[in-house]
Amino acid sequence: MPEGIYLLHSNHPPAGDQPEAIARLIAGIESGKTHQILKGVTGSGKTFTMANVIHRLERPALILAHNKTLAAQLYSEMKHFFPENAVEYFVSYYDYYQPEVYIPGSDRFIRKDSAINAHLERQRLSTTKSLIERPDVVVVASVSSIYGLGDPDIYRALQVPLVTGMTVERHNLIERLAQLQYERCSRTIERATFRVTGDVIDIFPADSEHRGVRVELTDNVISRLSWIDPVSGDVLGSLEHYRVSPKTLYSTPRDRIEQACEKIRADMEQRVEELNRDNRVAEAGRLYERTEADIEAMQLRGYCSGMENYAGYFNGRDSSLPPTTLMDYLPRDGLLFIDESHVMVPQISAMYRSDKSRKDTLVDYGFRLPSSHANRPLTFAEFEAIKPQTIFVSATPGSYELGKTGGEVISQLIRPTGLLDPEVQVRPMASWEEDLLAEIRERVARQERVLVTTLTKASAEALEQFMRVNGINANTLHSDVKTDDRIRLIKELRAGDYNVLIGINLLREGLDIPEASLVVILHADRAGFLRSVQALIQIIGRAARNANGLAILYADKITPAMQQAIDESSQRRDIQQAYNQANDISPRTPSRTSGDLVETAREPEVITVAFCDSLESLCHEITRREKDMLDAVDNQDEVRAKQLRQELRALYKQTIFMDA
Repeated sequence: MPEGIYLLHSNHPPAGDQPEAIARLIAGIESGKTHQILKGVTGSGKTFTMANVIHRLERPALILAHNKTLAAQLYSEMKHFFPENAVEYFVSYYDYYQPEVYIPGSDRFIRKDSAINAHLERQRLSTTKSLIERPDVVVVASVSSIYGLGDPDIYRALQVPLVTGMTVERHNLIERLAQLQYERCSRTIERATFRVTGDVIDIFPADSEHRGVRVELTDNVISRLSWIDPVSGDVLGSLEHYRVSPKTLYSTPRDRIEQACEKIRADMEQRVEELNRDNRVAEAGRLYERTEADIEAMQLRGYCSGMENYAGYFNGRDSSLPPTTLMDYLPRDGLLFIDESHVMVPQISAMYRSDKSRKDTLVDYGFRLPSSHANRPLTFAEFEAIKPQTIFVSATPGSYELGKTGGEVISQLIRPTGLLDPEVQVRPMASWEEDLLAEIRERVARQERVLVTTLTKASAEALEQFMRVNGINANTLHSDVKTDDRIRLIKELRAGDYNVLIGINLLREGLDIPEASLVVILHADRAGFLRSVQALIQIIGRAARNANGLAILYADKITPAMQQAIDESSQRRDIQQAYNQANDISPRTPSRTSGDLVETAREPEVITVAFCDSLESLCHEITRREKDMLDAVDNQDEVRAKQLRQELRALYKQTIFMDA
């Protein structure tokens, strides 16, 4: 496949108002717009629209998602759309993370405690490697992407290139691998290890999931490179070249470690002197002991626990500059998609303040050097300054996004499947338990699923117990559930292993569960962000992927937020019904397991267009007709716009043929 080409795999071309949204987004990017909003209802195929924009523009893309569950879903969908390209997943590699914290009021220090998920760590390393080495990358990431990482230039310089025919001395190669923190062993069954048998070196790269690399040397020349099974050693295929990447994103050359340790010790002695001068002897002694222990570990092993707190010493970066993050690995021509932007934007904004507050206390009481502040997330202003051209994606964009675009939005309100927004009913809280059980049993009989949202973790777990006592198989999803378990729970719900999923905030945005025909919102009239207009619209939308969709709001009164959400859902139903009637579409629940939007409606009549003899000429024809379609829409020439949409549909089908 040619470099930088994004091959989009889909069984169906863009439909509904997807073609217009795709065309407007591409036109905006090409005209230099820095910010655009894609406002799309649940089930309208916003992810498919994003994939089409990436495919057409052929530019690296970073997609931000506000939680790991949504990020995993987007990653799965993008992998389906772009199987030949480098689709990567970058989220926090901790299943559990407790940062070090000092609480002065009770004189209590909580040590850093964490459980690293090796699979997520490998995917982070794979992400940075792909961004450095490939032009065709799509990264799905969480807010972890705005936290400090190792410098990409240092990371690139540390990589060990391997090329067939290249001259390399055996002992030098072994030494280079050790510098990458790879461990020599008798069997390469763990990542970041290598074994040596004569002139054959087997390497299990830190970023590889299940393949190792065999290097065969003849007279200090690489005579052969091969993919191997790291356990059995069986050869899986040949290689022409490969770059071995460091074990961690904080890997540092030995000479830099020595230089850094000198600087760390000098800063530590200066800070200790300041504390002693202020008669803070305990803090001074604490800082001296902790820092000396870290220096000793770095000099001995090249690494220490909490090494990220010394990041500023290794990258040589001016402390007044923003930290290096994943954003620095993204090429200059990259695109940024902020999914569920109404949640993601506030989340990005809050990260820096929280981190700074915690570290200020640690520094003040002698647990860390002031330089630990260099390892931090970006401030929102820094994020704004370095982010590339950005597309906000949300069914309910917030005031920040609307301000950046002057209130201009690109709407995607039509579902090609013909599915309607669910009917919304308000029912009293009195006797809600019996009423809800009856509704659930009706769905269970139809082999459909139910989503229920409560306000607290305790009430969610109590409701799960109530369900089980009454013979309903239910599970709870909340922030304490590990990433892998969240994904498993959703898969099991879709598979019918249980019938009801109860949540608090994680059931709001982006979850794609077509089998869920009923969404229940308990205490819908309570004040707060969990029952805001945006939140209610998002939760109601979880039932919009099923032809039998219904949303029940249990409340004792109808609040303004509830009424606005009900009105918007009703308006969207009217728009979709008009589209269905005009195109003779009967809504049906899609049956799918990945990101492809399956169109279950009857194929509309298509105008025949000439077959293009090359991908280049086809792209030219699509671009020309998209511009004509936008002009027709803007001029309210519906007849011409409809004709152009039909022509575009025929051209889109040609792209499927060529991609195959």
